[in-house]
Amino acid sequence: MASDWAETIDRFQQAAVDSRLGIPLAYGIDAVHGNNRFYGATIFPHNIGLGATGDADLAQRIGAAVALEVRASGIHFNFAPCVAGQPPVGHPKGYPFVAGRYNVIACAKHFVGDGGTEKGINEGNTISSYDELESIHMAPYLDCLYKGVSTVMASYSSWNECKLHAHHFLLTEILKGKLGFKGFLISDWKALDRLSEPRGSNYRRCVYTAINAGIDMVMVPYRYKQFIEDLISLVESGEIQMTRIDDAVERILRVKFVAGLFEYPFSDRSLLDTIGCKLHRELAREAVRKSLVLLKNGKNPGKPFLPLEKNAERVLIARTHANNLGYQCGGWTRYWQGSSGRITTGTTILDAFREVMGEKTDVIYEKYPSPNTLSGQNFSFAIVGVGEEPYAESAGDNSELVIPLNGSELISTIADRIPTLVILISGRPLVIEPWLLEKIDALVAAWLPGTEARGITDVVFGDYEFEGRLPMTWFRTTEELPINKGDNSCDPLFPLAFGLTYKKEKPTE
Repeated sequence: MASDWAETIDRFQQAAVDSRLGIPLAYGIDAVHGNNRFYGATIFPHNIGLGATGDADLAQRIGAAVALEVRASGIHFNFAPCVAGQPPVGHPKGYPFVAGRYNVIACAKHFVGDGGTEKGINEGNTISSYDELESIHMAPYLDCLYKGVSTVMASYSSWNECKLHAHHFLLTEILKGKLGFKGFLISDWKALDRLSEPRGSNYRRCVYTAINAGIDMVMVPYRYKQFIEDLISLVESGEIQMTRIDDAVERILRVKFVAGLFEYPFSDRSLLDTIGCKLHRELAREAVRKSLVLLKNGKNPGKPFLPLEKNAERVLIARTHANNLGYQCGGWTRYWQGSSGRITTGTTILDAFREVMGEKTDVIYEKYPSPNTLSGQNFSFAIVGVGEEPYAESAGDNSELVIPLNGSELISTIADRIPTLVILISGRPLVIEPWLLEKIDALVAAWLPGTEARGITDVVFGDYEFEGRLPMTWFRTTEELPINKGDNSCDPLFPLAFGLTYKKEKPTE
């Protein structure tokens, strides 16, 4: 419960303010698409879905809602670019800013190049010139720094074989020097252990390397006693200069002052009712609506399959993702890798269809429809929910990118007998074979929509228009990867910015 977390963090905070220096804690959490560790919190679409909306105002409103739910649980610091607020005119570039006590200390991550690793491998190696790194991967940080992001997290990944947590040039000379960042630079979880092979060996050297590279605050989940001993020893020996320690302390204190932690160190229990509130769930539902990308609508031009009829006589809803809230929410929901089933409160695809369909409609749900079901009943249409199981970080590395759990074959079995809408739940494009695309009547990329599946029914029944556009190119086969707009050999299944509407195809840019 969020109230339990608030009480626990307040106890930690009380111990901190009662200490000799009285410096309050900044307690941080990964609230990356909602306050996702908490049962009952609003879970918003993952970033790929928000990218499909193309709606910056929506993303900012979501950030504000997430910040409020985070602060309600007593937490001050979000390891995500949540929302810091718009700084006033004249605010110094690179100087941290937090717009009041109902916002959070934000974190831009992961610096830098983690989105460009070879073959997309998590914690991998980005091979590029400095000019490419700056123009492609560093560019998003410029706006974050301009708007006062208080912290930046270094990446597990490497640039041209050098670990970012050890990269003095990028962390200190570029980020803190050239770009003028005045907040603090935080390590990723247990990142120092990754600076040696085997991991965790020669720990004193790892501490020396990271702190001298420019890391100001270190996430040390287990070896904190050794970390403290090694850091003190390194300072006493002169291997880490006291000026480096002073710089880190100054940066951390600057952020804590800016965030108002000295004035308001404890949780505000009056905010608890905002967690999972109706207003935030309606916002999440809006985000789901706007994130949906219609990839196919009808087998014949001029004869669309959508919108669906609410008063259809009999409807089949099937497959693994049609009634699984955990699958809708994806990784980093309740648990690091996410989970399956009713892991929190919300509406599944099945729930949403049952709420919307007419009173006389016979809605039949079978996760794995039997041959008798498929052949013995006269269905108006089928809704087939398929996609990826939850994952986070390296667990998501996948060179095949097929629809898991025999998804293609089972879609085919249903589509051979019943007009079928496929709703694909995934954190990225997956392989869709041409023969499968030909068989189905309609295809919607729903990404990882979170807890509010009513946003899906809002659109497929025609109450709202499809607005989503592909935020990335949809490849035909994995052999084409990496694939980017403008590649001479690029022949994607669907191009960047593709998205159908009930009226016409949206123009690509």
